[in-house]
Parts: sequence; C-alpha cells; structure tokens
Amino acid sequence: MIHKIQPDLASALAGIADGATVMIGGFGLAGQPQALIDGLIEQGARDLVVVANNAGNGDGGLARLIQLGRVRKIICSFPRQSDSHHFDRAWRAGQIELELVPQGNLAERIRAAGAGIGAFYTPTGYGTPLAEGKETRVIDGRGQVLEWPIHADVALIQAERGDRWGNLTYRMTARNFGPIMASAAQLTIASVHELVPLGSLDPEAIVTPGLFVQRLVQVPRSGVHGAVLPAAEAV
Repeated sequence: MIHKIQPDLASALAGIADGATVMIGGFGLAGQPQALIDGLIEQGARDLVVVANNAGNGDGGLARLIQLGRVRKIICSFPRQSDSHHFDRAWRAGQIELELVPQGNLAERIRAAGAGIGAFYTPTGYGTPLAEGKETRVIDGRGQVLEWPIHADVALIQAERGDRWGNLTYRMTARNFGPIMASAAQLTIASVHELVPLGSLDPEAIVTPGLFVQRLVQVPRSGVHGAVLPAAEAV
C-alpha cells in the first residue's frame, strides 16, 4: 500500500546528506516551508547548495540556515532585501557563493529539469555580465543565451492539502515554485496543513501529482508571529 505520510519532521528529513543540492520553495515567505527548514537545521546536513527564489528573510528559516554556515552556495534571483542581512554578511565575508539567476530563467531552468529538457536558449541576460562564459547565439536576429537545467537531490515544498499518495493542492500564491521543484528533485518532501483521505481531492484541482512526491508530513498552520491557528482562522 502506498503510504508516504511521515510521523514527524525528523522522519521526513532523514537521510539528507552533506553537500546535497536542496531546492526550497517559496516567494519570500509565501509558500516557504518554514517547518521543513527548521527540521533540516535540526537534522544537521551542511555544505549545502540551496536553490531558492531569495536568500532568506529576517532571522528564521533559510536565513537561519545561512547564519549557521550550513549553506556553501545559493542559486537565487533576489539575494538582497531589507531583511536579508545574514546572507549579506556571509557573502561579504566570502563564506557563501552566489549564482545570480533572473527569476524567469530560474523558474525555466527548474522546469526544464523536471521536463527532461537538455538545455534551452533565452534572450534574458544576453549582453550582460550574467551571460559571461555561457554559449550564445543569434536566433531570428535576437541574441540568446544557452541555459542549463537545475536538478536537485532534495526539494522542500509547502502545500495546503495532501493525501497518502502524495497528491498536493496549494493555497493561492503559496503555490509559486513548489510544483516545478517537486518535478526536478530526486527526493521531494512536502509539508501540508491538511491530510485528507485518499480520493477526497478533486483530480482537476491536484497541482502536484503524487508521482513527484516521496514524503509528506503535516505541520500546524501558523500566523505571522508563529502562533498556531485553526484552519478556519488561517489567513
């Protein structure tokens, strides 16, 4: 019987190795799997390559992982924000490597990995420092840069609802990078706020099929300051 539900965060995150490439979903804090990141901190893996939209916010989650010196390299679109001080400090000290990728390219490189696409050309970045060292061509009179897929060992994503087969639905913009990251990793671990009986999810509403998910764990829904909220009060 297929049953991907894990009893706790430690079980869900077991086996993530030092040096792993880890995709972390979220657009800022929207859809960022905070509980899974906290669990990864407790799990102890280090020397990680992290693929994410940004380089952490404030003092928790991904920012905390960076502060602890557990991230060797980050591949992201927005490394600097008003509250990304832990990344900024580590980068200026030479303690972390940055690969800056325009957001559309980041999404497409991840999607290409999941779709089995070998590489693709895009005009984004052509003629800028971001294209240095990369193959370029002129196609239909427009400069293009060859970009390669981004594969991962592990993807950590947050969804709204899931069943024991790993089928997932998302809440509004919390969906963001989750579906493409799930398809681009060898091991996808999803946190969900609600576990539902098999067959209760409308097949037309399932965004990430269980085919792409190996483990899922239920986590409490929390408010902006970390207070646990019942589902009816969630925002």
